Amino acid sequence: MKLRVPFHFSPRSRRPRADILLMLLSLVVFLAACGGTTSTGSPSASGTGTVSTAPSCDKATGFTLYSAQGYDSDAAKAFQQQTGIVTKLVDDSTGNLLAKIAAEGNNPQWDAAWFDGNVTMQTLDNQGVLLKWDSPNIGNYTSLGSSVVPSDHSYYPTGITAAGAIVYNTKHIPAAGLPKDWSDLLNPAYKNLVAENDPAFSGPAYPFIAGVAQVMGGEAQGKQFFTQLKANGDKIFQTNDPTLNSVETGAREFAIIQDSAYYAAAKAGQPLGIIYPTSGVAALPSEIGISANGQHQACAKEFVNWLLSSAGQSVMTHHDPTDGDTYFIEIINGVTPVVQRQTTGINFVALDVPTWAGVESELKQWFHDNIVQ
Repeated sequence: MKLRVPFHFSPRSRRPRADILLMLLSLVVFLAACGGTTSTGSPSASGTGTVSTAPSCDKATGFTLYSAQGYDSDAAKAFQQQTGIVTKLVDDSTGNLLAKIAAEGNNPQWDAAWFDGNVTMQTLDNQGVLLKWDSPNIGNYTSLGSSVVPSDHSYYPTGITAAGAIVYNTKHIPAAGLPKDWSDLLNPAYKNLVAENDPAFSGPAYPFIAGVAQVMGGEAQGKQFFTQLKANGDKIFQTNDPTLNSVETGAREFAIIQDSAYYAAAKAGQPLGIIYPTSGVAALPSEIGISANGQHQACAKEFVNWLLSSAGQSVMTHHDPTDGDTYFIEIINGVTPVVQRQTTGINFVALDVPTWAGVESELKQWFHDNIVQ
């Protein structure tokens, strides 16, 4: 199988780790938390007492995880410690995960892949790369989490951020005041005040673009909006960090970035505020999928089941508060957040993922040719 990689994937912004993507474990009782089939062939999650005939997890061999999440090392170490399942982590924060997956083709060296972006995961699903399977822990999702689970269960969300929100410097509020919705940014009073990310480099940028287009009525309406925003002096930077820095330094008044980057910057003491536009912001799930041709699917399933439990989520939420990746919204019931961030009053929009995955290459090329300066 030859994989198509029509876009550059870059993980979300990390402070102080390498800059952003598309984009990049304390288990007390494993059976109680995960509810899946164990490496010894325990009763299935259906509760019927039947014994699984699927290949079991060889703990000593374990599985290989390709990941671009800030908390992936914490998760891998804790999962291995608590279960005895060897977890080989390839932590790629430079945005090469998709290129690696494509290069390996039908001989994948990965068993699970974990990064931001359901549109990107859907592209892999469309190419037959991902295993379709039913996790017994799917019932653990909150209503927000359930809204972004794909119907074929080829990948599973582990947390949610906003692909794009409006961040401003509280010390440099323009005379026109603060915008309330995306269309407000077209006001001449905001000319030359807005900055955003380039989808060729920033993982969250394309879901943001797709989300704006969706709430405005479709791809044509989205293109019209960004054309008008460019005419109003929109500035394009590559990723979250330089876009946010333009607001921190006063070079720009408003930055459209992934909201988790804002929370890390605010935690560091930057004088920033955030606006979630009233018409909606695209929900950007962190997603994990299992290779359809992987050699260690049983162990990879154990890991996914664990991530969808309060035990796995606890490790993720206790990650470094200076890392933007920590500031996700928990979508598993029974999880208590550790860091503080806004979770209510946000109009999250679940993207029509098949539609936006189908036009990703074309829309990104259009953005590059017509909007990037």
